[in-house]
Amino acid sequence: MTERTLGDIATELLFENDRVRVWELRLAPGERSATHRHDLDHLLIQISGDRIAIEPEPDTEGPFKDYLAADVIPGVVVPVDRGGIETAVNVGDQPYREIIVELKD
Repeated sequence: MTERTLGDIATELLFENDRVRVWELRLAPGERSATHRHDLDHLLIQISGDRIAIEPEPDTEGPFKDYLAADVIPGVVVPVDRGGIETAVNVGDQPYREIIVELKD
């Protein structure tokens, strides 16, 4: 088995203190994020775009076990438990943008 390299959970770290870490994820149409692991519970806040998908890894321990594609709803806040190992894919026609707020223990 080849060693897997995991990347950051988003495009840019915007803020961090002892309680939260805030990221921005930007994906052009057809673009994929790095495969990454969510080690903390977090909130996803969709800002813009039209369709986004998650491709979970076989060993994911997060809530999304199967491929999932969904319409983007700007302003929606989605709480997500830790443990996911996945890749985000912009499967839409518009640039995608979200804010991820990781909640530190």
